[in-house]
Amino acid sequence: MMGYIRRRRIPYILSLLVILAGVISLIVSGLNLGIDFTGGTIFHVNLAEEFTLDEVKELTDSIPELEGAALQLVQGRDVQGRVTTEGVVIKTSYVEEERRSAILKAFRERFPSLGTDDLRVESVGGVISSELARQSLIALVVAIAGMIAYITIRFEFKFALAAIIPLLHDIFVVVAIFSLFQIEANSPFIAALLTIFGYSVNNTIVIFDRIRENLGRKKREEYAAVADQSIRQSLIRTINTSLTTLLTLLALLVGFYYFIGSSDLIAFVTALIIGVLVGTYSSIFISAPFWWDLTELASRRVRRRPA
Repeated sequence: MMGYIRRRRIPYILSLLVILAGVISLIVSGLNLGIDFTGGTIFHVNLAEEFTLDEVKELTDSIPELEGAALQLVQGRDVQGRVTTEGVVIKTSYVEEERRSAILKAFRERFPSLGTDDLRVESVGGVISSELARQSLIALVVAIAGMIAYITIRFEFKFALAAIIPLLHDIFVVVAIFSLFQIEANSPFIAALLTIFGYSVNNTIVIFDRIRENLGRKKREEYAAVADQSIRQSLIRTINTSLTTLLTLLALLVGFYYFIGSSDLIAFVTALIIGVLVGTYSSIFISAPFWWDLTELASRRVRRRPA
């Protein structure tokens, strides 16, 4: 054995450590779920006048529905590129429609400069949020089943298993990082996970296709060398594909941060960037070595069968 196969335990251990940290974070802190999944109400308040977060908190604490609500400053950039505070986002549990009008009126009384377009409200009920969570899970399960069927038909089941396990690893690492840093997970986050699922398998399929071509009439003892050779032959293509994708995503991230300021879009692109990096890593260091481990395991079982 040589190269990637011989050293496969290093990325295995690294991935296990990241997964362990993610599991601990999910147990202790959980995911910072947005109202898409938990249900609730978000007030977007764009303030033209000078204000402090303490002033907003004083107002929200005086309103029963907003007492203890999460406050987040909305920042932007002026023409000189300086950071400016433009408003605040208030997240709370679900507020009935008649009470929302009273809350908006209280904000206008406290901040007279607020215009009609400076106050926006988004609400998601508990039934809608639970249905969205269920549909998201179904979409992920269908994607996994479809991927297993496709790779099994095109290659064989060992290749399918060696592709799906690293893909689940990629998705879990993204979820773990979002949990560790408490980045809000909402419906765009689910879209990002499904995108990562489709993107990550692309590089893996290219390497598996090269393995199949290189196998030919090779003996089982030569499979490790074939896997190493296939990874090296696909390495430049894999890195170039990921780099061009990352450059595009970084440009989007800068654009969303400086010009749009949407936290949802920033979180969406952040998830994609993490997914591309982790997916490239798993395609090179985990998928093919894992296929070799499965092949070795199957061979040992055959040798142990009684004649």
